[in-house]
Amino acid sequence: MTFTTLIGVASLREVRGESVVLDCRFDLAQPGAGRQSYLAAHIPGARYADLNGDLASPVTADSGRHPLPSPAALTQFFVSLGIGDETQVVAYDDANGSLAARAWWLLNWLGHPRVAVLDGGFKAWVASGGAVESGEPTTQLAPGAKRFTARLRPETVMTAAEVLRALQDPNRLLVDARAPERFAGSVEPLDPVAGHVPGAVNHPFTSNLNSEARFLPAAELRRLWLARLAGRAPHNMIAMCGSGVTACHNLLAMSLAGLPGAKLYAGSWSEWIRDPGRPVARGAPAAGEPA
Repeated sequence: MTFTTLIGVASLREVRGESVVLDCRFDLAQPGAGRQSYLAAHIPGARYADLNGDLASPVTADSGRHPLPSPAALTQFFVSLGIGDETQVVAYDDANGSLAARAWWLLNWLGHPRVAVLDGGFKAWVASGGAVESGEPTTQLAPGAKRFTARLRPETVMTAAEVLRALQDPNRLLVDARAPERFAGSVEPLDPVAGHVPGAVNHPFTSNLNSEARFLPAAELRRLWLARLAGRAPHNMIAMCGSGVTACHNLLAMSLAGLPGAKLYAGSWSEWIRDPGRPVARGAPAAGEPA
């Protein structure tokens, strides 16, 4: 059986032996903390995927905080983990799936749909009595043992210039996944400029989750996202956030809801504000406007 959006703990137990499991835990405030958590305890056989080093390229003067990796470097990384064309990949984290969703999106960007996010993450695995191991992996992978064929999907990504043009089209919708206070500009812990792209609407990625940090049922997600789209086709939506990471959570939720096709503004807010000529808005939506 192939998993392409979410996978539960019970199903992971069944397929773990034939899958590559990615531990995507990461802390923006302490970049080394995720690897330390991995070394302390992880799902047996899991490989660590570092947000800064593996799932993003180095920051430049014009980029956001997590630029997309080059397709060649990303392909090489996945090959080094033993991922081939037929490999089921499972990604997990301890951040509501927000980091694992980045790995999910990147693999889909490369044309590898056999990837799913562990619903509930590492916490759910441990709570279910799942075994853990510590330290670095003991098994070594044979280089080139499996063929990974990258089939890049450039149409799934938007640039800042394309987003700026899209804002003039009422059929397009720019959705920001950050928390409401960051969207409004009343709090900004990470970037030097607070606020949001004018015309964007706010749909915090946590809206995709229930009180136990599990994804809402597909039917409920579909209802919420159809309301958000307000008659627009999914492919006319552009997802953004602070740096192109948590926006992937919204894209995953839409796929789970049967509404695939939205695009990612990969640079997101941290790239948008690099150019002082790009407009910035602050404040919560006016009464009667969508949040």
